[in-house]
Amino acid sequence: MTEKQPSILFRLDPRSGIAPYRQLVDQVRQAVEMGRLRGGDQLPSVRDVVTQVTINPNTVHRAYRELEHLGLAEGRLGLGTFITQNPDVHTTEASNAELARQLQLWAQRARAAGLNDNDMLELLRRILNHDERVLS
Repeated sequence: MTEKQPSILFRLDPRSGIAPYRQLVDQVRQAVEMGRLRGGDQLPSVRDVVTQVTINPNTVHRAYRELEHLGLAEGRLGLGTFITQNPDVHTTEASNAELARQLQLWAQRARAAGLNDNDMLELLRRILNHDERVLS
């Protein structure tokens, strides 16, 4: 019998300057926007997230409460936390524009760090392929 894969694999970047709970919220929001998570999908249990990213359980609870507040998720007593059937997050021009702005800022920082366009493309390819050498 095969073990069920988690609906989302979280990653935390301690150097990002973004609070860990916010990183979790943002990753779920992006997964919903990109269609990797859909209404009815179950988020990993708090225990699973704590094991995945070595984080305080209260931080995961805070992230899940924020997702509920945003209308992206709902807690079901004794069952877990699920993406709502009609999440309030949609890929729009505004969200695409924000992602483009963030990517542009990243490209500027990468250039300032000495990377050229080919280096940045290779780094992005490795990140998208979850290359552990880049992500650790």
